[in-house]
Amino acid sequence: MSNLYTILSTQFLQSPQRIALQTPQASWTYEALHAAVGQLANWLKSLGLPAGARVAVQAEKSPQALFLYLATVRAGYTYLPLNTAYRQSEIEYFLSNAEPSVVVCDPSNHSWVGALAARVSGGAHVMTLDSSGHGSLSTASQAFEHEFEDAATAPDDLAAILYTSGTTGRSKGAMLTHRNLISNAQTLHQYWGWSDADTLLHMLPIFHIHGLFVACHGALYAGARMLWLPKLDVDAAIQYLPECTLMMGVPTYYVRLLADERFGPKLTANIRLFVSGSAPLLLETFEAFKVRIGQPILERYGMSETGMLTSNPYEPAQGVRLGSTVGKPLPGVGVRVVNDDGVDCAQGEIGHIQVKGPNVFAGYWQMPEKTREEFTSDGWFKTGDMGRWGGQTPQAEIIPPDYLSIVGRSKDLIISGGYNVYPKEIESVIDDLTGVVESAVIGVPHAEFGEAVVAVVVATQGVVLEPQAMIAALKTQLANYKVPKRIELVSELPRNAMGKVQKNILREQYAKLA
Repeated sequence: MSNLYTILSTQFLQSPQRIALQTPQASWTYEALHAAVGQLANWLKSLGLPAGARVAVQAEKSPQALFLYLATVRAGYTYLPLNTAYRQSEIEYFLSNAEPSVVVCDPSNHSWVGALAARVSGGAHVMTLDSSGHGSLSTASQAFEHEFEDAATAPDDLAAILYTSGTTGRSKGAMLTHRNLISNAQTLHQYWGWSDADTLLHMLPIFHIHGLFVACHGALYAGARMLWLPKLDVDAAIQYLPECTLMMGVPTYYVRLLADERFGPKLTANIRLFVSGSAPLLLETFEAFKVRIGQPILERYGMSETGMLTSNPYEPAQGVRLGSTVGKPLPGVGVRVVNDDGVDCAQGEIGHIQVKGPNVFAGYWQMPEKTREEFTSDGWFKTGDMGRWGGQTPQAEIIPPDYLSIVGRSKDLIISGGYNVYPKEIESVIDDLTGVVESAVIGVPHAEFGEAVVAVVVATQGVVLEPQAMIAALKTQLANYKVPKRIELVSELPRNAMGKVQKNILREQYAKLA
């Protein structure tokens, strides 16, 4: 068996009457989930799509959106989740690059998405799905049978494409296979101690690897229950936390929970594991949480291209959880830290993080040269992150030699609220604004978002720029998480002898801005 859905359903159908997914309004057993997925898979098959066809989805979080993902994989097609914050110009690129056969969008966006799909993706089937699970997709699928024979996929057939922008501003589609996703789900199942007795509080978006793959695959493979909320809602979280045994979130979630005096150990008495990822967890948040709740958050490290790579230990026998580290390589995953010459770094020495394993993606969609560039001659993927083995925490606590710490990025990637933000893309939009000579976009530490996006801008001589008006203009062209929280006006940007902007100086200068 190599179809991801077949692997997951073989596990969860051992208890078909167990609750799979519960929202404040409704619930689905695993039997009902399986039936709904079957209907959608039959609808997809009825379209006569070519093998490996892409199904692009920009829809609000709903159980039906999850069922569509599972149906796509079950039927042997390739799922393409798109951030709900993306604007028209961004969607145009994804549709033209991926050429999906099916596009699903919110009903409010149907007119422009339909026109776009007709123009750039060869007449794709355009359907709608709203946050309540209603739309033309749900209506169409209701006419189909529940029974469906899972597609016989090969291990290296594509299951999903996740777009992750590059520093040049050109987005790259990371191709993830059935093997990639199965291996990571099975590894995390064992390492994090999942069981069918678990209940996961799910507040993450499902267009992202954390919410869609790490969280959902974990619960489905275990036959566990998911308490499903559209997004972080502190009041709702406090209501449901006593029923849960796991919670996954980005650092923002934990910061906001800690800010509420109701959040305490009595509320979380049943929770065996809190997981944080998608952005750096500040040490002060880690320590404050441990003091308040009595157990440390488990921080891990992963990427869209690889799934999860390392994790702080779950079992005490495997070691302690340490703030400011991302723990040990997961079983079956190779991680190395090398210098510029490709030689392994000594303990405590900072170098380039490279990884290898069955979880590592197949390459970038329609970018063979970029794929070759990002892998070493001996098959290791260059993550672009800088890190070190061992060393010391900021509190001078000794870090074991097999624990990895991320110390920076070799590229200018900013991670804000769990989302990847690439400065070059934002700089190109800012530089096009009237009265702007040039700009430099940086990330600065932020207690809630991990990093905040800040733009440093040089104005044309004699022009007076208004930062708030610029931010308002950017909100019409960029997803909100990419829009700078602050714009700082300067007369010139710092440069080295070669004329390159020295962003390290800017980061130091504005480190306390947020």
